[in-house]
Amino acid sequence: MNISRILTLPETLQMAPRPAGAIKGRNMIAVASGKGGVGKTWLSITLAHALAKAGDKTLLFDGDLGLANVDIQLGLVAEYDLGSVITGRVPLTQAVMKSELGFDVIAGRSGSGSLANIPLSRLQMIFDDLQLLASQYDKVVIDLGAGVEKAVRLFAQNAGTLLVVCSDEPTSLTDAYAFIKIISTENPNVDIRIVVNAVNNLREGERTYATLLKACQGFLKISPDLAGIIRRDAHVRDAIRSQSSILSSYPNASASVDALKIAEKLK
Repeated sequence: MNISRILTLPETLQMAPRPAGAIKGRNMIAVASGKGGVGKTWLSITLAHALAKAGDKTLLFDGDLGLANVDIQLGLVAEYDLGSVITGRVPLTQAVMKSELGFDVIAGRSGSGSLANIPLSRLQMIFDDLQLLASQYDKVVIDLGAGVEKAVRLFAQNAGTLLVVCSDEPTSLTDAYAFIKIISTENPNVDIRIVVNAVNNLREGERTYATLLKACQGFLKISPDLAGIIRRDAHVRDAIRSQSSILSSYPNASASVDALKIAEKLK
């Protein structure tokens, strides 16, 4: 499997200048992936719940501007979502809603792919507003869309921590490497960490991480840390189907235990 293939980088983002001394998104945790279907949204919800249970005032921001589903997985009905903010109907603060799990949520806008094509200047304004809102929280978890669209890159590059989720499938590893290459090329200072999800056991997860790490070290000259490994667990699917958090439904499940370990490292 060759995950070091040469990739053409998209147009580099031109970020707006920041005030001297400003720390970008220091309490923001962006959750991203090179491809869909690796459990990114489930992990975002579980981490937000874990951080809230640990006493952190937490906001979960659904940053997927086309296929958002945080509210669906949580069984929430949003009066206002990110689409309402982007179109100017309400400010970002008015889109915040409370979940029964103890953390706040800003829902995305599902089924509206056109939102992914909004101007970068407008995306920058949304991020600036989120950064101001983040000052009211201990932690902000940002669930990003899969791929390397400009919205994903903007939020990923400016978060305090970027979790890149992958599985042991070859296409997932290839796309994770491609994602890391693009983000690290545009901003070498991003704190990138790897989450290996849905593996049969911890040893398999370690091998998967080692494969990705070797490519990053050999071709990108960076060494992303391992944030954690989550074992394959049928309870994950059950929790999603029931629109609940696995930490509430199955707190002792292997996936719950593994996710809690990742959350603890983010404290």
